[in-house]
Amino acid sequence: MSFKNEQTLVLIKPDGIQRSLIGEIISRYEKTGLKLIGLKFVLPTRDLIEKHYLVDPEWKIKVGKKSIQAYKEKNLKPPHSEAEKVGGLILERLKNYLSCGPVVAMVWQGMNAVGVVRKITGQTEPLVSDVGTIRGDFTLDSSAIADIDDRAVRNLVHASGTDSEAQKEISLWFDPEELIQYKLVGESILYDVNLDGILE
Repeated sequence: MSFKNEQTLVLIKPDGIQRSLIGEIISRYEKTGLKLIGLKFVLPTRDLIEKHYLVDPEWKIKVGKKSIQAYKEKNLKPPHSEAEKVGGLILERLKNYLSCGPVVAMVWQGMNAVGVVRKITGQTEPLVSDVGTIRGDFTLDSSAIADIDDRAVRNLVHASGTDSEAQKEISLWFDPEELIQYKLVGESILYDVNLDGILE
């Protein structure tokens, strides 16, 4: 696949749907010049959500270690000393969160799609996401409050972390025939080396 056709998965999570932010979120990605090639409204099963997060077999351990470190930095005791158990608790929270209502699943395509989408989306923790990002502008949740409530952080959007992760996630959420390849007029401005054809 050409680097100009990199693809990434985005999910607008149930809190984004309930807060009527679908159009705003899509607009943020669209304005960069990325092309929307797949879009659907889905009520995900807990099984699909588990498969989604475990496309990386080491996900529970990685997330667990990161979470334990965050607890220690805040001088708090983590719920378990074993990273995989902490990761398992986080996965259960995510399954509860993402299966509570419909999500919008999307595939965006374009140059550096994974990185561009993650930059626009903001950090996982909304409280430290920059102003101008989706999470920084539209939510005030935090890991600390989510822990008190024993739930996942409500951060509006999932965005694939790497190109490899994106391809695995896309194949879970979309059949190949659901991804539509087409041309956008604006692509000539973004990708045409010489900008030929602007003047008549």
